[in-house]
Order: sequence, then structure tokens, then C-alpha cells
Amino acid sequence: MLVVAIAKGRLLELSLELFAKAGIHFTDNVLTSRKLIFDAKDGKHRIVLVKPSDVPTYVEYGAADAGIAGLDVLMESNADVVQPLGLKFGYCRLAVAAQKGVKTLSGSDLPTVRVATKYPNITMDFFNSRGIPVEIITLNGSIELAPLLGLADRIVDLVESGQTLKENGLEIVEEIAESSAKLIVNRASYQIKRPAVLEFIGAIRQ
Repeated sequence: MLVVAIAKGRLLELSLELFAKAGIHFTDNVLTSRKLIFDAKDGKHRIVLVKPSDVPTYVEYGAADAGIAGLDVLMESNADVVQPLGLKFGYCRLAVAAQKGVKTLSGSDLPTVRVATKYPNITMDFFNSRGIPVEIITLNGSIELAPLLGLADRIVDLVESGQTLKENGLEIVEEIAESSAKLIVNRASYQIKRPAVLEFIGAIRQ
């Protein structure tokens, strides 16, 4: 049985739609059940529901043979996995944002920029590449609050429509990367379970 790690949250429903189009269906209603492990009716596939940031870890260490994760998560984790297929959903932007009117990544009055984010590795690499000293404040939610309460000068976060930023008096200063969902595969599974993996990739691609 091929085990696939699926991210809870914004990618879950779209991932399940992708499975359905590939002919993979489940007895239970995955969206409403409290279970975390679901076997497909075909007896060949099993999905496990995990936090988005944990998908690359489950796949890299072989607890799952494959997974669906956003590029932002893959960039942050730097996991050693195979990425055979980009999926056409989950589009968003990873960007630096600040209070309205701020146009630069740093300012003369900010020798070290304080940045709140749940992407500390990406943020550090980005600001270092620009030669800008940065202090990272790691948060797990409501990142938009940080500049409003004086906790940080900038934030780095995912942006879809930009409406949340706008409603909180923030705007994008600079985009770091575009992100969308990716299919990833454990390196050992790609060899040991190659027929099943290739069949699965083919079904998803179709």
C-alpha cells in the first residue's frame, strides 16, 4: 500500500479533489472525520493527515512514501525528497510585508530589521542575500499582528489575495517566491516501490 501524507488546512480539499479525479476514493468522509489515517477503496493507497510543515519530514524519513506540500514548506524544510510533479493548485506568494507606506526592506533608522515569520530559514537566507542584518521572531499564527503591536518591523508570510494584509493596514514590500502545491516522494520508495509510485504519479498527472 502506498502511503501519502496530505497537509491539513488550505490544501486538503484540493488534494482530495485531485485524488478523486485520479480515481482514488475513500469510504470515510475525510473532510468531516476525526480520523487521521484513511484507506482508499482500491486497497492500494492510504493517506495520513498531518500539519503542512510536517509533510516533508514524514516523506523524507519514510513514514510516508509520498506527500503533497506547498513549495513554501519545501523551501523552509530543505527536505531531501524527490519532487516529480508540480500540481496546479495552491497558488500564493511568499512575501515581505510592512505597514502601509513602507517601501523598503530596511531603512536608515533600522540597522537591524526585526522580522516576524513562521519561515525563519527562508527569511534569514533572503535578508542575508541582500546584506541586510535581520533579527528573526518566529510566530506560528496571526503574523499580521506583529507590526501593528510593535513586535516586528516587517513580516514574511504567505499572501493569496492580499485582503488580510489590506484589512490590517499592511502591504507587500517585496515578493520572495511564488508557491504552489508539489507532489513529493521518498527517495527509497521511489526505487523500492517504483511501479506503484510511477502508477500513482501517472494517475495524478492525468
